Amino acid sequence: MYTLIIKKNNIHMLLMLVLLSLAAGCSSSGPSTLNLMPAPSIYNPEIEEALNISKGVLVPPTEIFYATNRAPAVANSTQYSGERGGVLRFGEARIMMGKGEHTFEEVREISLLKNRSEEYPLSVTDVQEYGLFNKSLNSFYAEEVLKSGRTAQDDQFAKRINETLANSSRKDVYIYVHGYKVDFDNPILVASELWHFLGYEGAFVAFSWPSTPRVMAYLADLETAEISSYQLRRLISFLSENTDAERIHILGYSVGARIVVKSLSQLSLTRRHGGEKLRIGHVMLLGGDLDADMFGANINEGLLDIVDDITVYISENDQALAFSGWVFSRSRLGQLGNEITLTVKRFLEGNPKLNVVDVTNDSDAASGIGHAYFRQSPQVSSDILMTLKYNLKPGERGLKREDYGPVWSFPEDYMEKLHERIMRRLAKKIAKESNP
Repeated sequence: MYTLIIKKNNIHMLLMLVLLSLAAGCSSSGPSTLNLMPAPSIYNPEIEEALNISKGVLVPPTEIFYATNRAPAVANSTQYSGERGGVLRFGEARIMMGKGEHTFEEVREISLLKNRSEEYPLSVTDVQEYGLFNKSLNSFYAEEVLKSGRTAQDDQFAKRINETLANSSRKDVYIYVHGYKVDFDNPILVASELWHFLGYEGAFVAFSWPSTPRVMAYLADLETAEISSYQLRRLISFLSENTDAERIHILGYSVGARIVVKSLSQLSLTRRHGGEKLRIGHVMLLGGDLDADMFGANINEGLLDIVDDITVYISENDQALAFSGWVFSRSRLGQLGNEITLTVKRFLEGNPKLNVVDVTNDSDAASGIGHAYFRQSPQVSSDILMTLKYNLKPGERGLKREDYGPVWSFPEDYMEKLHERIMRRLAKKIAKESNP
């Protein structure tokens, strides 16, 4: 019997290693590349012209903004390691789509193909660090960091973001926060593809916290995520105070959702005591790897008071979260499903600022280990991007209410409904512009 128990534990440990090694956003060692995500289903030939995805962008931006609390890989380097840097650094990274052999119009057409025959890689070709964020320095790290010769460049970062916003019809800033086990480049590449499918509207910032591209780094990364929430809070406050952003939207993926929630909960508490005014719009928690009860506690403490709304995407097919739940013996936020209690259902019914979207029945969302559905499912990515682009509520997007509570899911005719609603909104916009 004792031997049998040992063998079962070994099998569980092996499964953990396999699942964690496959967990979303996984990167390999060395410079990373990322194959462009499938085109969101919303972009089809019938409405592509009306949606204007990157249309008219003659010279698209090739730089994506970043903020990182990673340490430089070597002294005075602009490449970053998986070690904690003790300070927030601002900069921008240059992105290459494909192998650089296509014009932008060709890139646009390739990106919108529904069935690409070949993989289309994205890569970071250059990194330019502006400098340090002054308010992120603290007495424990300041002397060591400043010895490197780097200086604070808060103004330059704000100036560059404001220049980008000035050239955009939409004056919003988007922040993407990645999950565990990825290198510095990965969140920059994910942010760049999301920005591409938003038509390069607004300004996108990749928050690259020092996760480690190693399978066994999961627990260590969770501790680093806790520390990184402090720096993300500083970033959100800085953008609110120093840029022309009308709204700041935040996407937190996997362990990144944990960072987002803790940062916002800290901001909600400071706001309660007369803190700065924030302009936080949509907050999206994708495959959230955090304790569901802790999220509820943060909601109870006023988390919803500082945002326009929060959307929690969940999936019962998310094997990475299933194993995380097994490790901690606690339900993960991104895999609540039918576990939603009557009390939670009542809260959701009375608080339209908090929405839960169940993607379990989306076949594309279940591909792989079911954890990276926000990129892998053209239907889910459509839902996310159209929320960001048009501020549509779940019912306005064509989602349906589930019987087990105020949870939304995708009906079979979801894409048709979404197309119809967007075209209707565009028609109203055109009519309003024609008759001011």
